Amino acid sequence: MNVLHVATLNRPIKQDVGYAPIETVLYNLDKGLHALGHRSIVACSGDSQVVGEQFTTIERSFSEYCSTHTLVKQEQMHRHLVLSLQRAQQGDIDVMHVHDADMAEYMFNGLRQSFVPIVMTLHVTAEDYVGFTRWNKTLVSSSRAYFVPISEHQIMHHDGLVNAQNVIHHGIDVEDYPFNSHPGTQDYLFSIGRMTQVKGQDIAIEIAKKTGSRLILAGNIQNKAKDREFFKKIQPFIDLETNAGQSFAGEDYYDTVMKPILDSDKQIIYIGEVNSAQKKLWYQHARATLFPIQWGEPFGLVLLESMACGTPVVAFRKGAVPEIVCHGKTGFIVDSIDRMAEAVKAIHLIDPGECRSHVKEHFSIASMARKYSALYQRIVDEGTLCQKTVLSQIA
Repeated sequence: MNVLHVATLNRPIKQDVGYAPIETVLYNLDKGLHALGHRSIVACSGDSQVVGEQFTTIERSFSEYCSTHTLVKQEQMHRHLVLSLQRAQQGDIDVMHVHDADMAEYMFNGLRQSFVPIVMTLHVTAEDYVGFTRWNKTLVSSSRAYFVPISEHQIMHHDGLVNAQNVIHHGIDVEDYPFNSHPGTQDYLFSIGRMTQVKGQDIAIEIAKKTGSRLILAGNIQNKAKDREFFKKIQPFIDLETNAGQSFAGEDYYDTVMKPILDSDKQIIYIGEVNSAQKKLWYQHARATLFPIQWGEPFGLVLLESMACGTPVVAFRKGAVPEIVCHGKTGFIVDSIDRMAEAVKAIHLIDPGECRSHVKEHFSIASMARKYSALYQRIVDEGTLCQKTVLSQIA
């Protein structure tokens, strides 16, 4: 199977990056498909480092998730889409896989007369895709565009979606995550995610105060007015701000960066944005990861990453959380701030081994790749049958 992934351009597609949820999923899928023996081709920026075959369209990614749409960036995006479409039309691609609605619409229109089908993973809720609903209404069931929800919860946000496929949950490579059979050696709670109201960092702070716990907050502040305002709102409750991310790497990260921060007498600490390797260490040594989301999050990679390290999760019953966390075994799912505080005090009842095993069994890269592989094959088979039918009618 030859699969062409059309990457997003916000961040490079590689292993150790900071906030890059869609890029991380794409990296993992490319890795999983390559391991299954498929030809996985990723159309992406030149600063990417994929496992399969890299098809470079622009020199560098945009480096941030939310930035001003300058003329230069518009030109780069156009170049990326044009070159990706040209690559798809070379005759050797079985399936195109995209992760953005605007890109999917562009590719679909460009390939309308061909038999190259398009698979689109639905990473966010329908209202977050500008024009998605409008475009969906123009499609019919015979269209060669197929949409993959990432959770059962997400399906509710895409009512009436044409060619909606079965849910395929995200997967991670569990072996890439350090396991600690005795989490909480440093006795702190961890919360990671972009700093914004819906992620609930203000609630995490309240939980830390209620339980007398130290709290480590990690995450970027995007270039959005509402996110900047939210950070200003919680900033007075932060006892220490430091940069534990950029320019810090290597095997001595714990001793040179983490330990001095944890040796301080501060309770609420904001460490900024950390990359993949760094956040794994913060997960590993935490007592629990808080996930006090205030919206119906379609998935939540944070949950998988924490549990893979053996660190249990305490999360609100919103979005896809009940599909990912096993209540009482890999953490606690709660409905109020008071219940979350109680769960934090009972976190010692959770077996770290159960957390890791749960992810390995249900949310591995291999599992995700096999499900996408089966979907690709079915779509290609259906297209081949359709093409033969058309040719026989012409004959």
